[in-house]
Amino acid sequence: MISHGKDIKIFTGSSNPALAAEICKIIGTKLGEAEVKTFADGEVSVSLYETVRGSDVFLINPTCNPVNNSLMELLIMIDACKRASAGRITAVIPYFGYARQDRKAKSRDPISAKLVANMLTAAGADRVLTMDLHADQIQGFFDIPVDNLRGNPIFVDYYAKKFGERCEEMVVVSPDVGSVARARIFAQKLHMSLAIVDKRRQKANQCEVMNVIGDVAGKECIIFDDMVDTAGSLCNAAKAIVEVGGAKAVYACASHGILSGPAIERLNSSVISELALLNTIPTKFGAECTKARYLSVGPMFAEAIERIYQEISIAKLFN
Repeated sequence: MISHGKDIKIFTGSSNPALAAEICKIIGTKLGEAEVKTFADGEVSVSLYETVRGSDVFLINPTCNPVNNSLMELLIMIDACKRASAGRITAVIPYFGYARQDRKAKSRDPISAKLVANMLTAAGADRVLTMDLHADQIQGFFDIPVDNLRGNPIFVDYYAKKFGERCEEMVVVSPDVGSVARARIFAQKLHMSLAIVDKRRQKANQCEVMNVIGDVAGKECIIFDDMVDTAGSLCNAAKAIVEVGGAKAVYACASHGILSGPAIERLNSSVISELALLNTIPTKFGAECTKARYLSVGPMFAEAIERIYQEISIAKLFN
């Protein structure tokens, strides 16, 4: 196995070609020539139209909706590169699907995140580059190197420029107890205080907000989370912050804007003033969701890819 490819090649599936094109533009290389198509019966087919023999190959494809198609595209692209004698294959997965199925919540539950990790390794991936895994422990599901980038620095830079000195008077709110560690780091970087929304989840994708821990009365708040799916938790948390906590204004940010089901309608009618999202998932709902503002992860992924290719540390990107 060649540990370092002779040159760099970047390919993409159909999940987020705009992000892949942006990354290539920043790096200064062209996107690899490939075709990903689906047959009439639903089978995915991948064709590479340029040599990858001995190359350092990066395959960019977030496993977002349609999740299973996106995952199969990535697996088949990995297999195609492996059989074409690529020097090293890095699966670049800005959004890692199935990450929420990372443990057994009840008897006979699968651990699907581990299964996906096994599939990527078995297909031939040599390393994985992703962002804001739902649970950091998922890195341990892999027997290959995993670089889990943080969207935190992008949001810190955005809000520091947006609010300036007002930041020190604002409050970062964790939408649940499980996100406290993530929210605390974010709050420390912006010199903000921290509050927590205590909620009780009744069933999947539904929750009941119970209380607000911390002082948010009369203050501007930023809810910080890793993803927004149906937006039920986020909108309920924002409502509680205003009605129970007495907050003056609520902003929100999350790395992954899945925005499924009634998410758009809920966000548009919520008390949230603005929702900042990263473009790890395509921004196809940008026009419909009037409160959404997308920030690009292209520069961060481009630098990470260059550093991996050059065999130098990416620790700088976490700061």
